Amino acid sequence: MGDIISRAVEELASRIDSFDGSVKVIIEGEGAMMIDGDGVRAADEEASCTMTADARTFQGLLTGDVNPASAFMAGRLSVDGDMGQAMKLGAVLS
Repeated sequence: MGDIISRAVEELASRIDSFDGSVKVIIEGEGAMMIDGDGVRAADEEASCTMTADARTFQGLLTGDVNPASAFMAGRLSVDGDMGQAMKLGAVLS
């Protein structure tokens, strides 16, 4: 597991105890993590929604410097699958 994934898992785990649904977050060139009813962990599993961003964009999402909706509209964040799940996670990140 890469350092960026480790830090992202730690940061998100401090914000999310459990999540109603399942989202896989892929950080390009770094790896993937899962956010679901079991919490947050480094893993590459099936999910109802997959969000993909580069490390810089994802870091901005975590710090609040990047708005999830703006990143999506600008093509810096892609979403595949259940958009409702992405919006739920976006609310947690905001």
